[in-house]
Amino acid sequence: MLRKSKKRKPTSVDSLIGQNSQIIGDFRFSGGLHIDGVVKGNVLADEDGNAMLTLSDRGTIEGEVKVPFIILNGVVKGDVHAREHVELASSARVEGNVYYGLIEMAMGAEVNGNLLRISEEGSPPLALSHGVSEPIE
Repeated sequence: MLRKSKKRKPTSVDSLIGQNSQIIGDFRFSGGLHIDGVVKGNVLADEDGNAMLTLSDRGTIEGEVKVPFIILNGVVKGDVHAREHVELASSARVEGNVYYGLIEMAMGAEVNGNLLRISEEGSPPLALSHGVSEPIE
């Protein structure tokens, strides 16, 4: 059974990391964040529950990502945690595990790790293996 997202994806951009910018260290944000540049560190959303990260095809994150909503077009070298919704565009590449509530994945997107569905609050994530969800111990 598919879980419906209770929240709408936000659409505004409050913060921008430009194409010629590089952040070294963790980056914490709320609202909307768009990344065209490079972040070498973790990208973490505040606990407001409505934050959205958009990573363009020119953007790269080398670290863990924890946000409710994410649209990936670029490269993430680390685990991605999107408890609400993750969208992997055709140019997306993730070198790590993807933890998600709901997922959209376009043809050409690449995940070099596991896809792990977050079932419900407090429940262990479920691993997607050949189309079958299994609890992770």
